[in-house]
Amino acid sequence: MKYVDEFRDPRKIHKIAVAISEIMPGRDIRIMEICGTHTQNFFRFGLDKVLPDRLRFIAGPGCPVCVSSQGYMDSAIKLAGEKDVLILSFGDMLRVPGTRSTLEKERARSGNIRVIYSPLECIEAAKLNPHKKIVFLAVGFETTASTIAMTLALAKKQRLKNLSFLSSLKLIPAAMGHLLNDKRLKLDGFLCPGHVSAIIGTRPYAFIVRKYKIGCCVAGFEPADILEGIFLLLRQVVTCKPKVDNQYLRVVKASGNTKAQGVIHKVFEVRDAAWRGLGIIPASGLSIRNELSSFGTKLQPHQLDDDHHTSQGEQNAQ
Repeated sequence: MKYVDEFRDPRKIHKIAVAISEIMPGRDIRIMEICGTHTQNFFRFGLDKVLPDRLRFIAGPGCPVCVSSQGYMDSAIKLAGEKDVLILSFGDMLRVPGTRSTLEKERARSGNIRVIYSPLECIEAAKLNPHKKIVFLAVGFETTASTIAMTLALAKKQRLKNLSFLSSLKLIPAAMGHLLNDKRLKLDGFLCPGHVSAIIGTRPYAFIVRKYKIGCCVAGFEPADILEGIFLLLRQVVTCKPKVDNQYLRVVKASGNTKAQGVIHKVFEVRDAAWRGLGIIPASGLSIRNELSSFGTKLQPHQLDDDHHTSQGEQNAQ
């Protein structure tokens, strides 16, 4: 199969693994893979078995569901308790914990939560349930943000009055910069996410090189993609020339998908956002623009902060 089999060819994988071993410097190298799919495929294909022991990998905040804050989940759970509300959500959100419950538990109690597979299903749900308030849990990184923005634009065009979006959309480059402010990580490079980069391109990572002197490489998700991305990062380390490499040339352009960027910018504006486990990161989230405020609930950073909600929950328990 084109674009799959050739990137799983054992001979090609072995060749790149040997090249990595030969270029490997005589010290520990620490690489953070941002995307959860990289982490999953790294072990799925046994790549840890073919790489030098001194090559250390650190899993980054690669899942928008996992980094959705406790406060955001509390807000969604609270909405689900209202009789005239129907919550629409991706299935992997249902088990993410709030302060005291999950959407899965609330669905069993009220039935006001429905799993969907595409944001566009919100349009049909709003039309079929005219007497309910339909709330879509808009969770994702830049990749998902474009489809959600398109759905919101379509809802406006069709003048739907009963559909709204609760945004927990996150921006990856801002989180990368935030992580580098923690000197304990001592990173040598980032393996950047292919899906996100297909939308934003490679240019948004340039500040990482300029400000932090750390290299980046956008990579695909097949075994040969991942190994080649690692090799390109190691070459930057050895030559002391950090830059933004693009291994995923068959998908990612330097400028990204400008049409997708345009619809995101038209619908959303950048704001501070809370990440589970990382706290509030400046300019790392997307909220619905004021002119489209009828389609969204704007949540302030302190309303999304895990510590705020935990302490408030403890006070209520007392």
